[in-house]
Amino acid sequence: MRLLPVLDLVAPHSAAPRSPSAPADQRLGEYVPDAAVLPTFHVWTLGCQMNRSDSEEMAGRLLAAGCAEAASMDSADLVVINTCAIREAAEQKVIGRQGHLKRLKAANPGMRVVLTGCAVREAERAGLRRRFPTVDLFLRPDEEPELVDRLGLASAHGGVGPSSTPSAALTVVGRATVGAADHLPGTRAAAVGAGAIQRDSAISAWLPIVYGCDKTCTYCIVPFSRGPERSRPFDEIVAEARSLAAAGYRDVTLLGQNVNSYGHDLAPDARFADADTERWAGRRLDLHGKPDLAALIRAIDGIRTADGLPAIGRLRFVTSHPWDLSDRLIAAMADCPSICAHLHLPVQSGDDAVLKRMGRQYTIEHYLERLARIREALPDIAISTDVIVGFCGETDEQFRSTLRLLETVRYDQVFAAAYSERPGTPATHIADDVPADVKRARLNELLALQEGIGLGNNESWLGREVEVLVDTLAKPRSHEHEDDDHPAAAGQGAGAPASDARRGSSGSASRVAGRSRQNKLVHLAGGPELVGRVVTARIDHAGPYALRGTVVEA
Repeated sequence: MRLLPVLDLVAPHSAAPRSPSAPADQRLGEYVPDAAVLPTFHVWTLGCQMNRSDSEEMAGRLLAAGCAEAASMDSADLVVINTCAIREAAEQKVIGRQGHLKRLKAANPGMRVVLTGCAVREAERAGLRRRFPTVDLFLRPDEEPELVDRLGLASAHGGVGPSSTPSAALTVVGRATVGAADHLPGTRAAAVGAGAIQRDSAISAWLPIVYGCDKTCTYCIVPFSRGPERSRPFDEIVAEARSLAAAGYRDVTLLGQNVNSYGHDLAPDARFADADTERWAGRRLDLHGKPDLAALIRAIDGIRTADGLPAIGRLRFVTSHPWDLSDRLIAAMADCPSICAHLHLPVQSGDDAVLKRMGRQYTIEHYLERLARIREALPDIAISTDVIVGFCGETDEQFRSTLRLLETVRYDQVFAAAYSERPGTPATHIADDVPADVKRARLNELLALQEGIGLGNNESWLGREVEVLVDTLAKPRSHEHEDDDHPAAAGQGAGAPASDARRGSSGSASRVAGRSRQNKLVHLAGGPELVGRVVTARIDHAGPYALRGTVVEA
């Protein structure tokens, strides 16, 4: 699985709802639609970072059309649900909200609901209405740029003509008719150029570089929901990175369902003559003279301030596939100071036979060789992964192989899930023969093992000083004994226990949190003045999922 686990994503700030943008030419002010006749909107995002980035584009387009953002779903006239089909839990959340949405629509007859994301697939449009009866409009992920036009909300200061965005198209993957990602690089460039990206953070930014997926994982719906891979032009990505640096963003994450396959579908360019290579595993590809993620990283790292430092201090990328973890990419990671010492490299199973049924097209030997190479180049790198337990036909011994892999690699973090059949995937033709109770038991055993490994890895940071980019002001807690290291707290960026934090005159704790360059969650005592700053912290406490430290230099 190439996407991080399902999260009900919430914007990291508590500011007032965003306001619609004003026209650049004030003479057009009289043509701006009356705000009262335009809907207020709320975007509910589930799933991966790509969904989060897509939601920022949709919110930006709605604001540019003159709509205002509502404080919550309950007060919105338009609800956009950007959901996920990778894990069953996300779809169940949306199904569970249908009753609440029905009551909201009864109280506000003009309310409209839009559903998009990987749950919307062309082949299943007929059944979506039955599953999501309150939804008025279904948009495939490649149709999201058409949101404003489909709703009839294009404003006087929007694009000229019947549509301000290219129309989505269809293609065929296997025997399935799916949305094509061909036009998405162009719509992204248009949105960036028009300033129609409403980013949720002033510190960290998502930067999509490739859309869709060409891989053959039998359990995964992404190729059938997002279409084949389409890379953005190299220079457009670098230009967007340059604009992010100029806007003061400190942490930028390059995004793609398979981010390190970037560029294979682009034309050769003389600038990349040194890319004299082929894909090392899986389906063979001629990559000679084409831009790749290694070249892109070097170009973004090369954007420097007047004193010669990287203008973007922290550069990350997710999610990688072992097929495309090339020696060129590893060398670029080692050479570029802006690259963070963290790699998310999904393995999914520790058994070659299971990997073959999953369509992963690499062996554990190949996977471990890549890990050894990158750890040699970056000794301090933290490694995280995805694992599916209970996949079709998985025996107990094959599951034990996965446990042995965890003990061998000693991952810093593992995102694990029990296999659940996803309609429309090739794995539906394989017997899902592992009982549900066995899947649960295996998942719990794996998580317990990883908790001990994570604790051991984190304890190695005790007493060390680390660089932390503070990005969260923690909410106050009513109980001092709450455990910082509970996985739910660590995953949501909760603060340090009140007993270890600096207290104000009222007795309430003042706490912040941020990430180290190894993507470790670090809780610190401190106030809002630290948010957005890079601090040096000494690590005083380690848990399985987070660290706690003391600021020694801001």
